[in-house]
Amino acid sequence: MEPKYRVPAIEKANLVLNLISREPAQLRLIDITRSLEFSKSTVHSLLGTLEYLGWIVKDKGDTYSLGPSLGALSAAYFRQFNILQSFYLEAAKSVNRINENIQLGILDGGNVVYLAKEEGNSPVRLVTDPGMNFPAYAAAIGKIQLSQYNYPQLEKLYPERQLEGKTPYTVKDIDELWTQLESARRKGYICETQEGSLGFFCVAAPIYNRENRLIAGVSFTMLENSWNVKKDEACEEIINLAQRLSIQAGYINPLVNN
Repeated sequence: MEPKYRVPAIEKANLVLNLISREPAQLRLIDITRSLEFSKSTVHSLLGTLEYLGWIVKDKGDTYSLGPSLGALSAAYFRQFNILQSFYLEAAKSVNRINENIQLGILDGGNVVYLAKEEGNSPVRLVTDPGMNFPAYAAAIGKIQLSQYNYPQLEKLYPERQLEGKTPYTVKDIDELWTQLESARRKGYICETQEGSLGFFCVAAPIYNRENRLIAGVSFTMLENSWNVKKDEACEEIINLAQRLSIQAGYINPLVNN
């Protein structure tokens, strides 16, 4: 929500910091002035103040880089980051939009461990609860995390190659699973229809951290009648939720120009 009273000087300083973060040790005062279309005196004052505070440093060629004070603030932020706390705050917003159950899980070998859930008003009773393990290949929340692996790594996880079916719809072997994971990598999410439990349909998306490492997954779970109505909206929302959680974990999408 936009604040009622904004401070223009802080907004300008934020623009300067973002610009320098994208091109460290590349921009001089004149370059920043031209890029942001601020007056030279304004940029000069901003740079001087930011340098004094340690938020930026001036390099040998009169170019600028981010400074140690920002590094300290960044470290403090990540020390306080708690994925469960972030999940409960953000998932509640997504449940309000879709009104279906959301779960958070992490990989443990070839299984997914469920960490938390946020329930909608749906009468659906999930077959998995926080603390439970479930075969990752039979759940969307597990498959989206398996998508980080290459084929040899997948073979090490499932050396028998054949996968035990949880329902008649469960993926049968690692070749079929690999095909699903390739699709998930392209799309950034994966759907699962009755593979883990009959009557249940899921969509999951990945959560990344500041090292660009996939650390967890989130998923919507619902019955078929809801799935037929809400599928597209649920896919969009679970991607948005995963992105919000990733940003809070420090992830910066390398394909996006800030």
